[in-house]
Amino acid sequence: MKAVIKGEVIERAVERSLREIDFAKLVAGKRFYPSPATWEDEVLYFLFLDRFSDGREFGGFSDNEGNPVTGPLGERNTPLFVQERDAGSAERQVWFEAGRDWCGGSIAGMKEKLGYLKRLGISAVWISPVFRQVTDSCDYHGYGIQNFLDVDPHFGTREELKDFVEAAHALGIRVIFDIIINHAGDVFAYEGNLQRVYENGREWPVQGYRSRSGDPGSLPFGVDEDMDFEGAVWPVELQHERTWTRHGEIRNWDGFPEFLDGDFCTLKDVNLGEGLKDPCLAWDLQRRIREFSPSQALKDLSAVYQFWIAYADIDGYRLDTVKHMEPGAVRYFTTAVHEFAESLGKENFYIIGEITGGRGYAASILDNTGLDAALGINDIPDKLEFMIKGWRSPGNPDTEDQEGYFDLFRNSLLDNKYTRQWYGSHIVTMFDDHDQVGVKHKFRFVGDAPQSELLLPAVLGVNLATAGIPCIYYGTEQAFDGADCRRGDDAYSDVFLRECMFGGRFGSRQSTERHFFNEEHPVYRFISDVTALRRQRIELRRGRQYMRQVSATGNDGDFYYPQLIDGTMHWIVAWSRIFAGRESLCAVNTDAAQPLSVYIVVDSTIHPPGSILRCLYSSAEGQQHDDVAVEARQGSSVRITVPAAGFVVYA
Repeated sequence: MKAVIKGEVIERAVERSLREIDFAKLVAGKRFYPSPATWEDEVLYFLFLDRFSDGREFGGFSDNEGNPVTGPLGERNTPLFVQERDAGSAERQVWFEAGRDWCGGSIAGMKEKLGYLKRLGISAVWISPVFRQVTDSCDYHGYGIQNFLDVDPHFGTREELKDFVEAAHALGIRVIFDIIINHAGDVFAYEGNLQRVYENGREWPVQGYRSRSGDPGSLPFGVDEDMDFEGAVWPVELQHERTWTRHGEIRNWDGFPEFLDGDFCTLKDVNLGEGLKDPCLAWDLQRRIREFSPSQALKDLSAVYQFWIAYADIDGYRLDTVKHMEPGAVRYFTTAVHEFAESLGKENFYIIGEITGGRGYAASILDNTGLDAALGINDIPDKLEFMIKGWRSPGNPDTEDQEGYFDLFRNSLLDNKYTRQWYGSHIVTMFDDHDQVGVKHKFRFVGDAPQSELLLPAVLGVNLATAGIPCIYYGTEQAFDGADCRRGDDAYSDVFLRECMFGGRFGSRQSTERHFFNEEHPVYRFISDVTALRRQRIELRRGRQYMRQVSATGNDGDFYYPQLIDGTMHWIVAWSRIFAGRESLCAVNTDAAQPLSVYIVVDSTIHPPGSILRCLYSSAEGQQHDDVAVEARQGSSVRITVPAAGFVVYA
């Protein structure tokens, strides 16, 4: 096979059919990288491959010890971004339009930044989809797949991808692929090349497969192994007409079964199998799973993703759009992948599902399908982000109301989870991401108010030191703001969330040709320091979690859980992580203007009055290693100072 990218002809050896894959040969004699004991110990980093690195940043990469090295991919003198000089330097509309198209990030560039990620404290990198997209499309995001067995040539080759995983493993970094089985790209056209929408389950006639983006469907609709490799869909097994539901685009995103069987915008829906279509049974997951029958397309896609584990030694998958899949299909897929991974010695291969629709629904999906963890749960990013900004309650253990971030982990009984620990290993927590499903504001944490950047240490402290598997979105460590996304006709576009770390034509903060791999950035240094502490203190990774009462006076009876006053909260939020008789006390200050000194309750058995707690970390200089005495107030408590918009840990 040949591909032409930017005028260069690239030879590519890729199977046309699943029949060509010799799984026994792929795995023979190969020692696969082991799974972690628990994914709670990991720190994830989600990067958009097209927007991360092109490998040509001048001075933008270094060896594993942080020493600058000469880049093998060229010397395109790209200086480091400087806020006072470069922010807003690009013409806005030209800059924005550049963000709609491919920008140039590559697997080779990503490999060059492994040292950067290692020093940041990342132990698992989650990569946006790498698979080949519809020819000539603008699907830089990777979710419009045309060939499930190949890497998109914009990014590189399969061999480069395998080399990247090997290099990551050599540094102790695991690799998670972002994958899709719910849909493919815009690979075929409906009859007349018309836009079709879901209409009571009607099956629309099809014109043919597309040879490239925009083609009206000039390739025969049906199985043809000799078809142009650049068009249609691959492997060839997926070309059968039964692969597709052919019901047109979803319009009612909560309408059952429309949200299961309709096309995801222009992306074509895959028929994963036959299930119950009675709306009255929409939430009876167990019955729907029992009566589900997998399609051949689902079996083929399961084999595809078994191939990628065998070929590239992948450590986990993030499964896209779980809400839009029959739970029986999810169950079939997770079983097939888990069993295959275990046969290779990967005993804890993690499959993380993007599950929208609420926390209770996510818990039920996890229980019934075999998914290992969930992300994209609507209320977690909202409560985390806006608690730190002072607009949401952190929660109140004295009530049964679910109203705050800490209640998400405390009120496990409401979701039929009879242990507080369940969410710790089954929920991925993050606040910035690439599309912000279910929210309207469409900006990064830093983007909505001038003081938000000051609060980054506080929100990252909560993300890294509370229950759950923490995930950092690329660019957060460089204070990416999502630009000024509320201006103009393109307000609230996902594009603003996907700036380029390497600069190019679509750098962050409306800049061009400036890279952002600044290891001296204060947010980068903060994450590096806290992840190092997290590795040292097992309770910060696996411990039980207790929100703590605080007091301004220290008088018994004057300790309270912080709550909103007149709609805002600029105060101390504190919590303990306890594991095997060890307690770490953590606290953040949501007041960006001034430090606050308060008394905070600690465990009186572990820390009786008269004992000492030491400051293990503070976002303010000069506070680390300070000792405080435990006093007999409200049982046991300590008086500490938390810097403005800051984060501290005592133990």
